[in-house]
Formats: sequence, C-alpha cells, structure tokens
Amino acid sequence: MRELTASPRELSGPIREGDRISLLQLLILGLQHTFTMFGATVLVPLLTGLDVGVALFTAGVGTLWFHLVTKRKVPVFLGSSFAFIAPVALVVKQWGVPAAQGGIIVAGLLYVLMAALVYFLGREFMENLLPPVVTGPIIMVIGLNLAPVAIKSASQNWTVALIVLSAVTLVSMYGRGFFKLVPVLVGLIAGYAVSLIFGIVDLKPVQEAALFAVPAFTKPEFNLAAIGLIAPVAVATMVEHVGDVLAVGATVERDFVKDPGLHRTLIGDGVATSLAGLFGGPANTTYSENTGVLALTGVWKPEVMRVAAVIAILLSGFQKLTALIGTVPEPVIGGISIILFGMIASIGVRTVVENAVDFKKSRNLIISSVILVVGIGGAVVNLWGGIQIGGMGLAAILGVILNQVLPEE
Repeated sequence: MRELTASPRELSGPIREGDRISLLQLLILGLQHTFTMFGATVLVPLLTGLDVGVALFTAGVGTLWFHLVTKRKVPVFLGSSFAFIAPVALVVKQWGVPAAQGGIIVAGLLYVLMAALVYFLGREFMENLLPPVVTGPIIMVIGLNLAPVAIKSASQNWTVALIVLSAVTLVSMYGRGFFKLVPVLVGLIAGYAVSLIFGIVDLKPVQEAALFAVPAFTKPEFNLAAIGLIAPVAVATMVEHVGDVLAVGATVERDFVKDPGLHRTLIGDGVATSLAGLFGGPANTTYSENTGVLALTGVWKPEVMRVAAVIAILLSGFQKLTALIGTVPEPVIGGISIILFGMIASIGVRTVVENAVDFKKSRNLIISSVILVVGIGGAVVNLWGGIQIGGMGLAAILGVILNQVLPEE
C-alpha cells in the first residue's frame, strides 16, 4: 500500500480505497469536502425556511447511511437537493415545516420502490436504458447546468475569483506530496485571506452566533396536499441520481451500477432523504461539487467522505464555526466552482470518447443534441397538480426515450 508521506512520484496516481493515509491527512481531506459542500447545503434551508443546523446534521447522517448500504464503496457526499426548493418552500409557507417533512419522507420512499424495480429487472436492463450515448451527455449537463452558478458568484469580484482559480490550478499542477491533494482547501484559504484584505468578509454573523446549540429538530406531519406537491419531484431526481452515480463511477474508474449496484445507491439516497424528512431537514442528493473534488485531486477513498459527514454532524451544533464557514465570500466559492463544475462536464466528454460513441450516426447526434439543449436550456414541462419536470431530469428522460425509439442505423 502507498503511504501519503511517500515521495511525490509515488503520489502521481489516484489514492484509492485501501491506500493508507495518516489520521491528520484524512481529517484535512475530509475538511476539504466539508468546505466544498457547505455553501449549497446550507443555502437550501435558508431558501425554504428549514433549519440550517438540521440540514447539516441530516446531510452527515444521510451520507453515513449511504456508505453503509453501498458497502462503503461509493465516494459520494449527500447534501441538500435544489430540485425540491420550490415545492418545499410553498408547502412550508402554506402548511408549515412538519407538512413539508411528510412530503420529503414519501419522496424518499419512492426511491426505495424504484430500487426494488431495478433489482428485479437486472443490470442488463439499466445498461440498455442508459448506454454511453445517453450517460455521457447527461454527465456533461450536470456540470454545465451549474456553470451559471459559478459565474454569478465569481462575477461579484473577479479579482478574488481569479486569485482562487490560480491558487487551485497551481497547487493541482505543481504541488508536491500531500500539498497536491488539497488544492480546494488551499484555494479557500488564499481567497479568504485576500477577501479579508479587500474588506469583503462580514464577520458579524460569527460574533452573534451562539457557541453551541442543538439543531431545531421537528416532528413530521402527513398532509396529502403537501405530499402531492413534494413527492413527485422524486421522479426527476431519481434520474439525476443515476447521472450522478455514473459521473462518480466515470471519475474514479469504477462501475458502481454493477457493484455495489444501482439498487443500493437508490436505497441509500432514498432512505437518507426520508431520514432528513423525519428530523426536519431538506431532501438529500449526491453532490456534484464533491465529485469535482474527486476528479481534481485524485483522492478516491470513500473514507474521506465519511470523515466529511462526521464533520458536518459536529458543525450542526457548533454554531460559531458554522457561522465562520458561512462568511466565505461568494467570489471565493465561484473561483473554485469554475474548475469543479467544468471537471464534471469534462468527465462526460471523456465518457463519450472512451466508449467510442459514433457521432456519424444520426441517432447518436439526435440523442446527445436533445439532452444537451433541453438540459442546459432549462426546458420545463408542467404536469398534473402544478408539478414541473425540467432541466437535467427532463433531458435525461427524453434521452432515455429517444434511445429506445430511434432505430439503430
């Protein structure tokens, strides 16, 4: 096994499960993933009226559960899902947080039903449903869909964003030893220091925050109207889940659809979402930001994600530290996100290239074109009861349908 204290040459390859690292290095790598997921995870409860502390707690617990059910093989972090923001915010406003919890619980159970379907139909069914001509463009859409978020954050102060971008790039390309494995953390520290000099860091929330506080857990209520608004969103997010699992697999060069199996990842994500609803947190999803860190650093040990999960649980009650992380300016996050989100899109390109998808065939061009335009363009379809499916979920559904109906040439 490789030790991370070895020479830089020995660190040129990826750090996989089974490779040994010290406890301190493991904590630092886990902290890097915590910083990466923090902004998006706390933003969802802020927009929906849920508790930030509960969101961090359920993200950590959900991630640990996911790793348990997937045999500790899949390096993902589960954070707050953006797909549920609109219906959850509406339900919280009309019926309160407990009613939203009931809808989130049912949404998670729908994942379990889909997992059973996948298990009985078999892996061949999924391979036929999601060949590289579908999965490659879907992975591209995951990254490119997030591009406006990165640019919006970076554009608030391009000087800071470019300094962060440069720091991440330099460490990733020219760093040595363990230093090379934490480019995101180095970028965050450099960006925060520059932001302090520029006077764009607001430390008031840190001063006002309590040192420790128990997250505001609440009991769920099952309101049929609220369930009808929230639960159907799971149809779209399950498709996104498949795309995320494929993206992680392509990143770390493992077939997670085969082992531990898509049914296990669906159960992991679904039950984690139901657990979040039980405590009062938002629905969970596999985080693309953390997948980007996997691609950038080459550290593929699932154990690192579990350390990040434990840190998130601890942060849920340590309000001073939570508030401090929350003061990281948006341009800093934007500079890092430009690389991370672009990495995901590039993995989609690699999937298409490595599987030799023939774009001389009209059917392949049509499938990929529809997925890219619908997914990136933000197309939305209104269904019954005001339910909407759009973005990557709609693009993936159309890609799957076209792959089934268009004849091979």
